[in-house]
Amino acid sequence: MGGLDKGLQLFDGVPLALHTLRRLQLQVGPSMLNANRNEDQYRGFGVPVFADTVPDYAGPLAGFITALQHCDTPYLMTVPCDTPLFPTDLVTRLAQALVDAGADVALASAPEPDAHGVWVSRSQPVFCLMAQRLLPSLTGFVAGGGRKIDAWTALHKSVLVPFDDAGAFANANTLAQLQALQP
Repeated sequence: MGGLDKGLQLFDGVPLALHTLRRLQLQVGPSMLNANRNEDQYRGFGVPVFADTVPDYAGPLAGFITALQHCDTPYLMTVPCDTPLFPTDLVTRLAQALVDAGADVALASAPEPDAHGVWVSRSQPVFCLMAQRLLPSLTGFVAGGGRKIDAWTALHKSVLVPFDDAGAFANANTLAQLQALQP
């Protein structure tokens, strides 16, 4: 986004991160945000805000670690701020699959065209419901240089939960993409 703070760009008249937070709060209990800049603006959204506790920006897994360190519930649900149309039944479906499979981690998956235009189901690993007790495993994985969500979740009993609507997981990496997602 050309150096702009993605979460503070407007979607449907409100900051993208606030829209995402509100959508998620309809599905979960206590919420928090992970932000590494503009923390005061994010605090204005009414939930605790935590910066990464892992140095050298370890990507989304650093946010997972930070959130797990502050998680007071047995499970943590993560969603990125740049995917404002994620399913309103996301948490319910991930939780049910986690229980049914006796898994430690549930990940969303959705149809997406591959390099040849063939539609395949693809993991959406930032949409992740995980057991809080996995914090030591994740901390060790990142300390050892691991950065890929799928590589870490593969170390645990995981379940992929298919969603049919590819558009529900469309993310905005540019202002043009954000504009295209506007209602």
